Amino acid sequence: MPDPDESALKTRLDRLVAINTENPPGREAEAARLILEDLQAMGCRAETVDVLPGRTNVVALFENGPGPAFAFNTHIDVVPAGDGWTSDPFRLREAGGRLFGRGSCDAKGPLVAMLDAMQALIADRANWSGTLIGAFVADEEAASLGAKAYVRTAPHVDYCVIGEPTSCTTVTAHKGSMRPLVRVKGQTAHSGMPDLGVNAILKAASLLREIEAHHDELRGRRHDLVGNASLTVTRVSGGHADNVVPDACELLLDRRMVPGESEDETRREIETLVERAARDSGTDMEIVEYRPTTGGATETDAAHPVVEAAQAACLHHNGAATPLSGFEGGCDLVHFRSIGAQGVVVGPGALSVAHQPDEFVPVDELVRASSIYRDIAARMLAGGEPLSPQ
Repeated sequence: MPDPDESALKTRLDRLVAINTENPPGREAEAARLILEDLQAMGCRAETVDVLPGRTNVVALFENGPGPAFAFNTHIDVVPAGDGWTSDPFRLREAGGRLFGRGSCDAKGPLVAMLDAMQALIADRANWSGTLIGAFVADEEAASLGAKAYVRTAPHVDYCVIGEPTSCTTVTAHKGSMRPLVRVKGQTAHSGMPDLGVNAILKAASLLREIEAHHDELRGRRHDLVGNASLTVTRVSGGHADNVVPDACELLLDRRMVPGESEDETRREIETLVERAARDSGTDMEIVEYRPTTGGATETDAAHPVVEAAQAACLHHNGAATPLSGFEGGCDLVHFRSIGAQGVVVGPGALSVAHQPDEFVPVDELVRASSIYRDIAARMLAGGEPLSPQ
């Protein structure tokens, strides 16, 4: 099977980093067209699909006889570049064995490594059978609109690898998130006579106490790979004038779920918490909306063959065994798991430098990731058995 082409990887990454796909607003369409051209040149049946205007997925199939369906997935969007960069964030820069640029590790680096792996697999198609899928999606950094849209119409998927920065190690679990916006109601009055009104900000204190108490309870819901479930407040707003008692106060909550927690049960817990706080404060409170998030929590069984394949590939190409781990944030694995796919998260670069100024991916990890991706797919498309040494 062909070895990764370091020069081609750098060229692809340079072209993708140069296309600004900051989310918001996303604007993945131009990058999606570039990815589409690469996939079509490999011989894939590929298309772009707009999730929203300008918010574009790329979906590719390479059908190679009977067998399982294996999907590579990662996202095209990146977080805003922000300030603090020492070079242009949208111009790939190489220094000290590192490639700097927004998205270099999260997740355009994984994306180009997946394209390289797909190219190698297609060139070696005599040694495997099944369907190879590339699903490169929009909006993972906000609400996973791309992955959610893809799985609604996706063909059957047996196995998947999700590309995120994991330093070329295997992640099998991640947290989920839920963000309810709660409105506390009061009554306006002149601030010189506050007793004539109901101060919604002060009434919100009962909700804050409930949140703090519930968070303490959630510490007991611990997952070995991702840590504790949690509940916190990330935004508060209230009042409309300096001299008026506020008649409303809104709090945005952030609830992090661990594998095993259901979204429906979590929603019921939050609703009960708000009802209790409203009763204790003697005022009305309501959940106005649940803000869009990446989604729920999930986990793939450590004994599943796709996990074993990932660990074997990581061991071979890293030169040392690494333990399974989990993400305390979310990613799109949960959406592939929702349609029955078994999968892992693997990618070059470290999560600690993602979303930071001077984000980078090590060149050696970028090359290694292509080989790891190739070997996981090849093993699962050959019946889950190790392939003969190449």
